[in-house]
Order: sequence, then C-alpha cells, then structure tokens
Amino acid sequence: MRPCRQAGRPMGSFLKADPWGYRALFLALAFVLLFARLLPLGSAAGAFPGPDILLCLTLAWVMRRPDFLPVGLIVAVSLAEDLILLRPPGLWTALLVLATEFLRARNALTRELGFPVEWLLASGLMLAMLLAYRLVFVVTLLPQPPFGYSAMQILWSIMAYPLVVGLSRLAFDLRKPATGEVDDYGRRL
Repeated sequence: MRPCRQAGRPMGSFLKADPWGYRALFLALAFVLLFARLLPLGSAAGAFPGPDILLCLTLAWVMRRPDFLPVGLIVAVSLAEDLILLRPPGLWTALLVLATEFLRARNALTRELGFPVEWLLASGLMLAMLLAYRLVFVVTLLPQPPFGYSAMQILWSIMAYPLVVGLSRLAFDLRKPATGEVDDYGRRL
C-alpha cells in the first residue's frame, strides 16, 4: 500500500492518480468561494468589485486538466452559484459551459501554449462572456448593473488569473501534462 503523501512532494501530488480527488477539491474550493461571496465584507456603496475567483479557477483547471472538471460538475457548481447570487438561473452557467467546452475542444492546442498566450485566451473568453451576458440582458430588457461595475469585475478577474494559476500549481500540483506523459498507472494524460 502506497502512502498518500510523501515528504518533499507538493500537497496536491497525492491527488495525481485520482481525478475524483481533484473534483472533490474543486467542490470544496467552490463552496468556500461562494460562502465568502455571501459574507458582507467590503460591500460599501461605490467600492470596487472583487474578482470572480471561481471563474478564474474553472478556466485555469479546464486549460490544465479538462478531465478533472466534467461538464456536469461545472454545471452543478455554476447553477448553484446562479441561484445563490440571485442571477438569472442558467444564463451564466450556459456561457461558462460554452467557454469551457471551447477550451476542452482545443486541449491539444492549449497544452502547447505559453502562459502569456494562455492568459490572453482566458482574458478574451472572460470578456466575451461578459459581453454575451449583457447582450442577453439588453435583448430581454432586464435591468442590469452598470457596465463599469461589470467591466471592473472582469478586469480584476483577468488580473487575478495568473495568481490563481500559480496557486493551483504550487498548492495542488495542477499543471499541463507534457505531450505523451503518462500517469502512475500507464494511462495517457
């Protein structure tokens, strides 16, 4: 029997062979982030919105290991976020699923991208999601928050993306597999 954690290895290395561990970790992180968003911290009028860390986390993990975040998990977490934050149910979820499936379909391409190009791709997806979200609000004549507020949140999210990627790499050993890399059981990554 192999020990779960060996000395000198990153914290997430014990999860390496089991995608279910990463899925449980993602659910735990999503729960903590949603709970933190519900807390009345720094919600003074005129304050800058914080970044959408859950969006950054989802995009970063799908770009690195799309097999760790199946569509059903993304839908469940995002739909729960829609309901908890009182957003139109399913709209942000649909946009997030479209963005993650766009990345998933280009897994071979994103595996070879350097980080600056990956950051640019994630930024473009975040901006496209914002514009599509607001376009649906305009078409359906729903009231929406000011554009500046939404734009600031996306800009903060774009700026937070490298930090989320770095923390995912350091804390959970989540990285892009090299071409032809196999896991401990001989399965291709």
